[in-house]
Amino acid sequence: MTELTDAFWLAHTGLPREAPGSAETTRLLLRLAGALPDRPRILDVGCGTGPASVLLAQLTGGHVTAVDLREQFLEAVHVRARAAGVDDRIETLAASMDDLPVAAGSVDLLWAEGSAYLMGFDNALAAWRPLLAPGGVLVLTEAQWLSAEPAPAARAFWDEGYPAMRDTAGNVAAIQRAGWTVQAAYLLPDADWDAYYGPLGDRIEQLRAEGVPGDLLDQVGEEIAIRRQHGGDYSYMGYVLR
Repeated sequence: MTELTDAFWLAHTGLPREAPGSAETTRLLLRLAGALPDRPRILDVGCGTGPASVLLAQLTGGHVTAVDLREQFLEAVHVRARAAGVDDRIETLAASMDDLPVAAGSVDLLWAEGSAYLMGFDNALAAWRPLLAPGGVLVLTEAQWLSAEPAPAARAFWDEGYPAMRDTAGNVAAIQRAGWTVQAAYLLPDADWDAYYGPLGDRIEQLRAEGVPGDLLDQVGEEIAIRRQHGGDYSYMGYVLR
């Protein structure tokens, strides 16, 4: 397991993003979020290497706290921020997303691309709500089923990694039970998956050429193969919640 974990993190070193998404989708979801204060306080939870953190700082003029547990990712956020000229408005925080050292009512926009599943969708909805200021908004992307009868290979893959994954109706029901209102929902396009899996696939092939065991890399890249074969069965949905 340690060898597989090592191979996983080797493959994820230097990637532009750690989940499906794109600058275009970030811009769209931000527009769908509606009016924010002039200089919003933004919390990017599970920020990865910071593609959304930097863009949100640029688009809103606000202050972004980028949260992740991996210091390597947070260092990449600083590099991106300096290159974009927004390093004075982005700070990083090494913390667990289910125990955020953030004051209640102090966040105008809580952003979470491809990260809520790590603590569970329902847990995220409950834990993050008190952090929002009055009128605050939560934007997250969540993996979910599109097919009522997904292919066995797709079902087996996601049952192992995320057995609680639902469809749209299940997620909307959970959102409403938790006291949120769905302001908008947007199904991420295939191009957003390509933006994630393209660089990941290239990195895997690079490691293969460098002698990293192929069986480990095959396991790391299994998600790419499953998506290629059964992508119509599932995707990510962007939710804008108030």
